[in-house]
Amino acid sequence: MKHWYKILSALLILYTLVWGLLSDVPRLDILNETIRNLFYHVPVWFAMLFMMTVSLWYSILSLSGNDLKRDNKAYNAALVGFFFSIPGLTTGSIWAKYTWGTWWTFQDPKLNGVAISMLIYLAYFILRFSVDDEQKRSRISAVYNVFAFVMMNVFIMVLPRLTDSLHPGNGGNPAFAKYDLDDNMRLVFYPAVVGWVLFSYWLFEIKNRITLLKEKTDD
Repeated sequence: MKHWYKILSALLILYTLVWGLLSDVPRLDILNETIRNLFYHVPVWFAMLFMMTVSLWYSILSLSGNDLKRDNKAYNAALVGFFFSIPGLTTGSIWAKYTWGTWWTFQDPKLNGVAISMLIYLAYFILRFSVDDEQKRSRISAVYNVFAFVMMNVFIMVLPRLTDSLHPGNGGNPAFAKYDLDDNMRLVFYPAVVGWVLFSYWLFEIKNRITLLKEKTDD
């Protein structure tokens, strides 16, 4: 039963992928059927944020105990989180095309904040590969990872709420839950969030095992 979360994540994702296309959704101006993207776009971002939080946690533990294994886990979690940012950006860009009329707009601070955040984490990966000494790399990358997490939250959580934004729940716009996330959508949306978060943890565990096998091979 130790693999229960893998089975649950697969079942939930399959359920939301299928029922997300078949269930009834509110008929709203502009959004129309594209509102179904809420079942795919937003849960992927939840998975990304979850993994970046896990990465932050292991970086803090690495700093407190000077533990290389925890540093590796911080890196693996950030890598999985960065992986989830790709479908997050892609689904968001497609949604923007059909609702805002463009694949990307620099008038939306959340879109720009996400792009900047991903560049910050890309610099984190580059930084790790530029330092040869393991102990030094662990300390520097852990400190930078804390900085990256704080800046990511500023760019995608704080600033969009202080300025004009096209995203729901930002810049004075009502959030989905306040005007169109009805009971039918909740039956798909919440399982989707749980499913993708569990799936991200599954990938994280796989990456940890790959790292462990690589270390044994190198030894």
